[in-house]
Amino acid sequence: MTPLGWLQIVVVMTLLVLLGKPLGEFMARVYSGERTALDRVLGPVERGIYAVAGLRERGETDWRRYARAFVLFHLVGTLALYLLQRAQGLLWLDPDGLGTVSPDSSFNTAISFATNTNWQGYAGEATMSQLTQMLGLGVQNFASAASGMAVLAALARGFARRTSGTIGNFWVDLVRSTLYVLLPLSVLLALALLTQGVVQDFDAKAQVELLDPIVAADGTRTATQEIALGPVASQVAIKQLGTNGGGYYNSNSAHPIENPTPISNLFECFAILILGVAVCFTFGAMVRDRRQGIALLAAMFLLFLPALAVTYWAESSAPAALAQAHVDVLANEGQCGGNMEGKEVRFGIAASALWAAETTAASNGSVNSMHDSYTPIGGLVPMVLMQLGEVVFGGAGSGLYGMLLFAIVAVFLAGLMVGRTPEYLGKKIGIFEMKMASLAILVPCAVVLLGTAVAVVLPAGRSSLLNPGAHGFSEVLYAFSSAGNNNGSAFAGLNANTPFYNVALGLAMLAARFLVALPALAIAGALARKKLVPAGSGTLPTHGPLFIVLLCATVLLVGALTYLPALALGPIVEQLQMADG
Repeated sequence: MTPLGWLQIVVVMTLLVLLGKPLGEFMARVYSGERTALDRVLGPVERGIYAVAGLRERGETDWRRYARAFVLFHLVGTLALYLLQRAQGLLWLDPDGLGTVSPDSSFNTAISFATNTNWQGYAGEATMSQLTQMLGLGVQNFASAASGMAVLAALARGFARRTSGTIGNFWVDLVRSTLYVLLPLSVLLALALLTQGVVQDFDAKAQVELLDPIVAADGTRTATQEIALGPVASQVAIKQLGTNGGGYYNSNSAHPIENPTPISNLFECFAILILGVAVCFTFGAMVRDRRQGIALLAAMFLLFLPALAVTYWAESSAPAALAQAHVDVLANEGQCGGNMEGKEVRFGIAASALWAAETTAASNGSVNSMHDSYTPIGGLVPMVLMQLGEVVFGGAGSGLYGMLLFAIVAVFLAGLMVGRTPEYLGKKIGIFEMKMASLAILVPCAVVLLGTAVAVVLPAGRSSLLNPGAHGFSEVLYAFSSAGNNNGSAFAGLNANTPFYNVALGLAMLAARFLVALPALAIAGALARKKLVPAGSGTLPTHGPLFIVLLCATVLLVGALTYLPALALGPIVEQLQMADG
């Protein structure tokens, strides 16, 4: 751990807070239908989309119609992406002749990108054509992020409205999320990445001369390498901003074309969390109490920063086995020290640890280092951040509506303690809201634990393990934690591109997306119909330190009670084994 490493972290966190506030308040105006600085340019485009689609901008719906539109949109997107992969070999923009994608991999990938998970069981540059990368994966990167933001906007309206039967229009929220937020930000980030060397073209693979030719054991000499090219910068921009994470290349953001320099790494680290930070300010503005959004953001930082510190410490403290092998693990002018296995030298420990914590806290899933090579404690923290429900920043919109579900549970617990009906933002929390919140919180937990149990019992699941013992178990647990919480990152030591894992993880991703978003919409509809209850002497203030601590404790309590036994079988016992060794 070095001062320069901490400086990198402080710079990113400071930029997020400073720029998250104006962006979040801009988004609140977008979702409220107010005029913005972009209306003159994008307003005609928006109205044109409504005219072509036959939509009425002010035609709001109740939560059931909103939910049906949400489900229909995802199902159509999933089917379209599946068919595109299956027909890939017959279509254009396939200069490298990659051919069609297998049925089970197409099934998994279609669900993965449509649900904003972006789990990849395939090597991107060796599997997906440029057309599939753009028209299929790139479009779903926008669409899945925008749909999560739409659900958050609907839930915010549910808290803000009184005796209303509507929560907005899904299609309008989807268009505005894409047109006014995701597209402009993606253009800016893509241009910034181009300045750092990220490619954007339609060329076939480039043949390059190796500086150090490879000589095989049989004497065969290899002097050239093929490097896949294509529309990379545009996809990297939305993969980070939309908390998607699916990489153009197999090694994702560790690839020198996706993420060439420390400056591009800074841009992408910022992009991963900016919407997760901004929507907290959006929520505060939409419910007309900015303190509420700040309190939720404070809870997220209170959970995130210790997790980041532990990851950084764990990777800076190299395992004793490295020192015993006479590896130089001390930070000095020539290196950053610590456990550099699986990490890029151009980033080092601090930038790698920051990315690992961010990507698993933010439901992003991209990686600039290999989590499978982390120390047991260093790998445990990203796993736990996913298992908490992806509510520490989380996905674009989905992280905050997940945190709001925990807030409902927190005020319910507080109400039980003082013997009064729980309230949140002036709305009484009843049995229906508690049932929906409990369903949304517990379903991902069940998906992760049951999926892991089935995988380690069945031969089809065990046959993909590349490592035995506790680490192999951790790889399976991490995979289902990632799929069951819509993250998409992987330990990378598990061969997941098999029919068993493609189907099992695909079903896990479906459950994690729909059985969290739909209860959130049901709560939005129920709250919108309720009257505002004036705060009384026994009302718990939900913008103060007490509530922030209670909310964090609720999130941690659910995570600890649910996952501690499984974690004890994986990274915890592996850490103990390393200490004994």
